[in-house]
Amino acid sequence: MASRHLARSIAMQTLYEWDFCGGEGADINERIQRNFDEFGPGLENYDFVESLVLGVLKRREKLDAIIEKTAPEWPIAQVAMVGRNILRLGGFELLFSDRDAVPPKVAINEAIELAKSFGGETSGRFVNGVLGTIYREIGEPMKDYPKRGEGEDGADVGEEMPSEEEAKAEATEEETKETNEETS
Repeated sequence: MASRHLARSIAMQTLYEWDFCGGEGADINERIQRNFDEFGPGLENYDFVESLVLGVLKRREKLDAIIEKTAPEWPIAQVAMVGRNILRLGGFELLFSDRDAVPPKVAINEAIELAKSFGGETSGRFVNGVLGTIYREIGEPMKDYPKRGEGEDGADVGEEMPSEEEAKAEATEEETKETNEETS
């Protein structure tokens, strides 16, 4: 399991525990540390786990309102506890995280994988539907982000990208061709 995926799993488990206890009980930082120690031995992403959990809790009311607006037939209190915390976590990454570090489609896919691992039979589809709707509502940022196997500008991974000078020369060459075609 990739380290960031494991870190998200630990964050989700911590949020679930917090929710299960009614938002009370042990200090949230103690919960994060305990779950990190128990489920992520050797993992070096403590700061990532902590930022996810604290970020979700800081924006929980806003996230819940967005989720309820997106899935009005499912009030947040009626969504299974695992599902609602996966939606909160995915919604947080989708709406409030650094999109260069976590592109929106990655945030959605990670939430779907958590739902498949921890939720019921239809949890993955439900999470996909809610987060996909939120993604469309915010204008599908980074929609054309390179797909797996592609680098920037659609180049295949492993294909050498042109240097800045080569790219400028190529652009100048294309402009010259266009100008010559226009004058012909």
